[in-house]
Amino acid sequence: MTTYNILILLSGLVIFSYLFDMIAKRTKIPSVLLLLILGIGLKQVVNYFGFETFDFLKILPTLGTVGLILIVFEGALELKYENKKNKLIKKTFFAAFFILLFTTAAITVILHELTQSSYYLCFINAIPFSIISSAIAIPSVSGITQKHKEFVIYESSFSDIVGIILFNFAISNESYNVTAFANLGMELISIIIFAAASCLLLLYLIGKINHHVKFFLIISILVLVYAIGQSFHLSALIIVLAFGLFLNNAEEIKIPFFRKHFIYPNLSKDLVQLHQLSAESAFIIRTFFFVIFGFTIIIEQLQDLTLIQHSLLILTAIYLIRLLYLKFIAKESISPLVSITPRGLISILLFYNLPQELRISGVETGLLFLMILATSIIMSLGLLGAKKAEKPLP
Repeated sequence: MTTYNILILLSGLVIFSYLFDMIAKRTKIPSVLLLLILGIGLKQVVNYFGFETFDFLKILPTLGTVGLILIVFEGALELKYENKKNKLIKKTFFAAFFILLFTTAAITVILHELTQSSYYLCFINAIPFSIISSAIAIPSVSGITQKHKEFVIYESSFSDIVGIILFNFAISNESYNVTAFANLGMELISIIIFAAASCLLLLYLIGKINHHVKFFLIISILVLVYAIGQSFHLSALIIVLAFGLFLNNAEEIKIPFFRKHFIYPNLSKDLVQLHQLSAESAFIIRTFFFVIFGFTIIIEQLQDLTLIQHSLLILTAIYLIRLLYLKFIAKESISPLVSITPRGLISILLFYNLPQELRISGVETGLLFLMILATSIIMSLGLLGAKKAEKPLP
């Protein structure tokens, strides 16, 4: 392909993604689902005409990681902390934590019965299928009530964070003893200290940088901090969530020393620009990530009836556990929250980060795609039902 053909293709993908977002707002069909279908369609076109391509799997994890950072950061920038939200934060954290653990346990048993692999391998392979994707959930809930929207933003972000912690813990320890949990505790303390220092540093830099190119530098430093944290097996997504929350609530901190050295007159204006830039950057990265993932799907796997049966068993476990927890433990509204548990970007990232020796035969990308497809469709139906229910009667 020529340079101009590549530019036409890339521009076209962005335009299609914009149109898909407009369609999503009207129909509640996640734009991510449409991007996946577009990627699959492009693969068929490329195969038909015999165009040469390269191994997109090499860039997929990098794109996905940057997209995850930007999407969680964007969502955190929309959250305003108030004392009255302590109950909501606790409720969403425990919902994310226990639903993730119960779902992982259930999928572990299912995979063990289906593949006869060890519980250790099944547990590790179950984690990517158990995490709610904030990359899909957060952009999809713009049209629901503020209460439910905040629940989804907090829960999906916590689910990503706890899921990454659990995944790193699982692949780093073959046995779960006192030493393993002690190391986990030290890692959590380290990441909290690292997050606090990073938040202060980044806010200080925002106030001191006078160059006209400012916010891309801040986002680049945030990505750098995330990468450094992850390289030491720290769950650095906590930093991203904490930084977004910290920025959006910094003006509420009344400590004189803090206000003197960190709060400056144009902070509110800069936050608006930073939020806009992070949202548009996340849009671009999300577009290319999901189109490329759709492109890498082996469509023939979707014709496997066994694969479909396995996905139905896993889906049943996911929604049954979520329904029971929300109804009887969290005592939250079932509609539309029970349907908002999509799998997506974080599941893909963790799946591809599984070492080859820890993968189970039969747990392939086809199963992952079916889970993303099914949970996205169910979420769409749930959001549509909620939208109709909220309409006043004539």
